[in-house]
Amino acid sequence: MNKQRMVIKVGSHVLAEEGAIAKKRMMDLVEFIALLKEHKYEVILVSSGAVAAGFTRLPLDRTIVANKQALAAIGQPLLLKMYQEKFATFDLLCSQVLLSADVFEAKNQIAHAKVAIDTLLANNVIPIINENDTVSIEELIFGDNDRLSAYVAHYFDAKLLVILSDIDAFYDKDPNLHKDAKRRAVVTEISKDELEAGHTPNNTFATGGIVTKLQAADFLMKHGREMFLASGFDLAAVKSFLIDKEHLDGTLFRS
Repeated sequence: MNKQRMVIKVGSHVLAEEGAIAKKRMMDLVEFIALLKEHKYEVILVSSGAVAAGFTRLPLDRTIVANKQALAAIGQPLLLKMYQEKFATFDLLCSQVLLSADVFEAKNQIAHAKVAIDTLLANNVIPIINENDTVSIEELIFGDNDRLSAYVAHYFDAKLLVILSDIDAFYDKDPNLHKDAKRRAVVTEISKDELEAGHTPNNTFATGGIVTKLQAADFLMKHGREMFLASGFDLAAVKSFLIDKEHLDGTLFRS
């Protein structure tokens, strides 16, 4: 059976809870990735959470970008250590790969990065990718790794990007404001207005929102790839979609 490569992106809102890393949700994610590997998936994990992890050790004012850079530098090794310990319970090895968006602007850098990712996956190691926030401040201000995860999926040959978020699907209107909002199960086209709408991050540590996820989906759809958006708080929808091949919740974006 050929292995299917996918990227899973988990956002800050999922990993952070009350000023700390949500350890139970992280463990549920790690267990899910272990299950995916049993089903012959190759998994690349794009994980936010470095700033939240750093904040647990040094509670600086996160509204200041320089402080967020410092918190990311403190938190990144802490975050990796937590992942290492959790993956070890499933006899899995993980690795840290810090990238910045400009890596994907140079063909030789993309090629070098892909060789590293391919080698890790060939040796059953899970690459954990994050934006290098200490030097790349754009993601700290706007994006929460949504754009980065789309680039990773495209340039590292993943058929599918799965975004696990506090946003459980794409609706025809804001479900926080409209009780009659309806989930859009499959989306094949995203309008210009939807791609340029205002950004609404929901969490102290989160910098994204539905718009950055739509932009990620639009990028992938234009390159013949797919994206699945589902809840990161309850993994039932993504498990059904990937393991049982049943689309019960969440939104699939495909061209």
